[in-house]
Amino acid sequence: MKKKLVLGATAAAVLTAGTLGAVAANASAPAAAPAAVAKADAGGDHLRQTTHLTVDAATDAAEAVLEAAEKENQRVSVAVVDRNGNTLVTLRGDGAGPQSYESAIRKAYTAVSWNAPTSELAKRLEQAPNLKDIPGTLFLGGGAPVVAGGGPIAGIGVAGAPSGDLDEKFAQAGVAELAK
Repeated sequence: MKKKLVLGATAAAVLTAGTLGAVAANASAPAAAPAAVAKADAGGDHLRQTTHLTVDAATDAAEAVLEAAEKENQRVSVAVVDRNGNTLVTLRGDGAGPQSYESAIRKAYTAVSWNAPTSELAKRLEQAPNLKDIPGTLFLGGGAPVVAGGGPIAGIGVAGAPSGDLDEKFAQAGVAELAK
């Protein structure tokens, strides 16, 4: 029994020393050169440059919307989203209804997604009523796309006025601010 114990301890010591030696050797050895890196030229047809609004520009547009609405004693919320539908700015005007905030975001998203005012898109529901089932959209007047270089770069959505026509008029005031 004693012989087995000594042999087992010796084997464990040899194994441990070998492992520690290998680790120590690896730690002190210089790093091997990295394997060849595959390079891909992502130029030409593989890239697309896009234009995006700055937060300052989006804020200016949103403030212009609120000013236009205040001149007509309307209480609205406004949202500006980027080309991908990500919210850049939302402002809830004094006294705007609680539903207006989310509605403004959804109108802005809808306008930029289809590059059309939401009042026009609402008319398309007659031919394609299932459009309204697309998540995040709202087919009511009040959304306007912002276009640069022939393509949509943002959407402005307004909600809270008594009609979609007024909401859209105020959204267009935001678009006009960006055109200055």
